[in-house]
Amino acid sequence: MPEKFIIKTSMGDIAIALHDDTPQHRDNFVKLVGEGYYDGIRFHRVIEGFMIQTGDPLSRHDEKRMMHGTGGPDYRVPAEIKHSNKKGTLAAARDNNPQKASSGSQFYINQADNGFLDGEYTVFGVVESGIDVVDAIAVVETDMRDNPLKPVTIETITPVTA
Repeated sequence: MPEKFIIKTSMGDIAIALHDDTPQHRDNFVKLVGEGYYDGIRFHRVIEGFMIQTGDPLSRHDEKRMMHGTGGPDYRVPAEIKHSNKKGTLAAARDNNPQKASSGSQFYINQADNGFLDGEYTVFGVVESGIDVVDAIAVVETDMRDNPLKPVTIETITPVTA
């Protein structure tokens, strides 16, 4: 049975389920959630008709705005590329590396079907409800770096218990 979570954002809740067949990404996400890692982190890259990205701890700080998108833990997660980048899927962000290893904490939620990303990024979960929140975040006003002018924040991520 997949692990499920509620991402409580400043614009509403997004319910997600993690894929069982991407265990390294699932386990890393579960670990970070358990540490409260994502609490207070902003969506730092928002592109309407594409995706919304979050997971950078530097995004908590306005004075580090020019560095948003560059932070995270000092490790990568090995690629587990198995799923398509369809609207409402969660995928791990990454820098350009030949192994296609993922960022230790940054992830994005596809706001559209982005098949051109297939085979390049690990999709490790899916939005079960709250796609309207994803759509609302995707249309906020941004600066020239696609960073929202008014912060959109993850307040907390909590596991859903059966």
